[in-house]
This record gives sequence, C-alpha cells and structure tokens, in this order.
Amino acid sequence: MDTVWIVVIVVVALAVVVALVLAAQRRRQQQSRERREEARAHREEADAKARRAEQARLEAEEQAERARRGQEAANELRQQADEIDPDVREDETPQRT
Repeated sequence: MDTVWIVVIVVVALAVVVALVLAAQRRRQQQSRERREEARAHREEADAKARRAEQARLEAEEQAERARRGQEAANELRQQADEIDPDVREDETPQRT
C-alpha cells in the first residue's frame, strides 16, 4: 500500500508541476500579446505625430515662401518709389535685400 501512495504522490506532484509550467507559459503569452498591443498603439501614435509634424513643416515652408514673395514685392515697390521720388538721388538709394 505504501508504494501506491508514493506513486500517487509522484503523479500528483508531476501534474502540479505541469500545471504550473502551463500556467506560466500562458501568462508569458498573455504578456507578449499585451506588449504587442502596447507597441502597436505606440507606433500608431508615432505615425500620427509624424504626419502632424510633416504637415506643420509643409505649412511653415509655404508661409516662409509667402513671406519671401511679400518681401520681394515690398522691395520692388520701394525701388519704384525711389526711382519716382525726385528727392532721392541715384547714389543715395539705400541697398535693400
């Protein structure tokens, strides 16, 4: 009878060890799924921020181009005014850029 109990105890112990190993495996798999999901969310957020940054960069370039054209137009008008003004001599005309 003692041998039967030893065999039962060993079988139960093995079953407990197998159950613990399987539980640990499932926990690791669940953690991996959660980390993948978190990483996916971070990637989506990073992509969205990159799109917003690119849009802001393009808008800034467009604004800079409009400002450059406005400055050129102002300089042309200033030059025309200097050419028309009889009080401005050719050698006194300030150079503007």
